[in-house]
Amino acid sequence: MKKTLLFISLLLGASHLTFAETVSKTATVASEKSTLAANTVRVSTRPEILGLWGMQIPNNKKCVEYYNFRGGNEVVVNSGKEWSAGLYDYQPSPDNSKEKSPALIMQIKYENNEVDCSGRQENQAGEVSQYFVRWQNSNTINFCASEKADQCFATLNRVLP
Repeated sequence: MKKTLLFISLLLGASHLTFAETVSKTATVASEKSTLAANTVRVSTRPEILGLWGMQIPNNKKCVEYYNFRGGNEVVVNSGKEWSAGLYDYQPSPDNSKEKSPALIMQIKYENNEVDCSGRQENQAGEVSQYFVRWQNSNTINFCASEKADQCFATLNRVLP
């Protein structure tokens, strides 16, 4: 009889552990379900100009000027020993129309005032520039002075997406 009582008391004593484990598993499953519901797929668009672009300087074929259009509308420009950092705003053409070119506005916030690829040394901090972008294809763009994209002065090639 003592053995039976001992067995029953051990069984009853262990039953709360089994119940606690079941509750814990149930809570974990419920937590995973709520995490799955919270982790829904997000689709975010990014400007097509985002990435690293390179432009060869006509007078200096050995030097490439790089434009790195980053997230958060930040741009970093490297030309020779010159480094510039600033902000950009890319405004795509409405409804992808061919009549109106996308616009690009850049404001240089900082630059190290070193010699660039063209051999010039000028401090461009604070300057604001506006260009019109003419897309030749997904990897080649032109910077143009007019919206009609007839006065283009620079060709940039995509280096990295």
